[in-house]
Amino acid sequence: MVLSTYGSRGDVEPLVALAVRLRAHGAEVRVCAPPDEDFARRLAGVGVPLIPVGPSARALTKAAPPPSSLPQRAAQIVAAQFDAVSSAAEGCDALVATGVPAAAAGALSIAEKLGIHSVSVTFQQLTLPSPHRPPLAYPGRPHPPEVTDNRALWDLDARSIDELFGAAVNAHRESIGLPPVDSLRDYVIGDRPWLATDPFLDPWHEPAYVDVVQTGAWTMPDERPLPDGLSAFLDAGEPPVFVGFGSMPMHASADVARVAVEAVRAQGRRVVMARGWADLALLDDRDDCFVVGEINHQALFRRVAAVVHHGGAGTTTTAALAGVPQVVVPQLADQPYWAGRVADLGIGAAHDGPTPTYASLSAALGTALDPETRARATAAAATIRGDGAEVAAHLLFDAAKSA
Repeated sequence: MVLSTYGSRGDVEPLVALAVRLRAHGAEVRVCAPPDEDFARRLAGVGVPLIPVGPSARALTKAAPPPSSLPQRAAQIVAAQFDAVSSAAEGCDALVATGVPAAAAGALSIAEKLGIHSVSVTFQQLTLPSPHRPPLAYPGRPHPPEVTDNRALWDLDARSIDELFGAAVNAHRESIGLPPVDSLRDYVIGDRPWLATDPFLDPWHEPAYVDVVQTGAWTMPDERPLPDGLSAFLDAGEPPVFVGFGSMPMHASADVARVAVEAVRAQGRRVVMARGWADLALLDDRDDCFVVGEINHQALFRRVAAVVHHGGAGTTTTAALAGVPQVVVPQLADQPYWAGRVADLGIGAAHDGPTPTYASLSAALGTALDPETRARATAAAATIRGDGAEVAAHLLFDAAKSA
C-alpha cells in the first residue's frame, strides 16, 4: 500500500502511525513524502521506506516564496508526485493521498491510471465543504468582504483551487492519457473523504456538503526514551513549560524565544524549548532552560506544566492526550481553528495573533497554568480516542478487498 503526501511534519507523522498499523496486519507499505532528513529518520525508525518526492519541505517553508509563485510551485510538486508515485504504486492494492491539493491530486491520478483503490484524507476539517463555516483563504487570495454566504464562499474556493493548481494537474493527467478534471477540489476530496481527527477535539457537524468518514486521529504509542540530559533536567525541579513551534519558520525567532523565556520565567517556571524549523535558541546560559531537537512529545508532555505551540493538529492532539494545558499561538492555515477549539474546551488558551509579546503570552500562560484549566485538560484526555490509525487500517483493507 502507498501512503502519499507533500507537506510538513504534521502531514507525515499521521502516515507513520497508519503505516505501522498496516504493517502489523501484514501489509507492505511505502510512504511518498518530501526528502527531509527528519522525515526519513522517523520512517526508518519504524521500518518503513521513504520514497522522496520533490524539494525539501523545510527549505520551501523557510524560503517563504510569494503567493504569486503558488502555481509554479504546484507544477514542480505535481511533476515530482507523478514520477515518485508512479513507481511506488506499481503492484499496490490501495493508495492514501493527503497533503497540499496539487500533490494529493497527483497521487490520486496515478491510482486512477493504475486502477487501484484510493482514498483522500485530511487532518483538519477546514478543507471539507460545509454550510457551518467558510473555507480557508489561500495566501494572496482573501475572501471578498462582500461575500458572506458560506455556499458562495465554497464555490469561490473551488475556483481558486482550479486557478492555482488545475493547469499543472491536468497537463500531467493528459500526459498519461487521463481526461482533465473539471473541479480539482472535488476530485481530491472524492465521494467519501476521511477526516483523521478526534471527534471530541474536532466534531464533524451534519448536514454537510460532503459525506465524511471520521476515523479518529492517527496516533501511535511512542516508546522512544527521553535523552538522559533532559530527564535529569525534568527531575531537578518543578514541571517546566514546553515551548515549540514545530514546522513553523517563525521569522522573528530570536524575539519569539526571548519573549517566551521571559514570560515563562515570570510565572516562576523553567523552560524546555524545541528548536523546530525556526531554529529557536536560548539567549543566556542560565540553568533554568533546556533546548531539545527531535523528541518524544508523548513522554515529554506528560511531564510539563503547559505546552506553548503553534496549533498544528498533531501537537494539539498530543497535548490533549497527555492531559496538559495548552497555549496555542497560531500562525496560519488551520491553526487559528485549533486555537479556538482549545479555548472553547477550556483546556488552554488561544493567543490572539501569531506574534506574542511579553504581556500577551503572560496572560495566556496565566490561563493555562490555572489549576482549573489543568483539571479540565486532565478530564478531556480520558475522552480522546487512540484507535484512529487502527480504524483506518481496517477500512483500507476492507475497501481494497472489495475494489
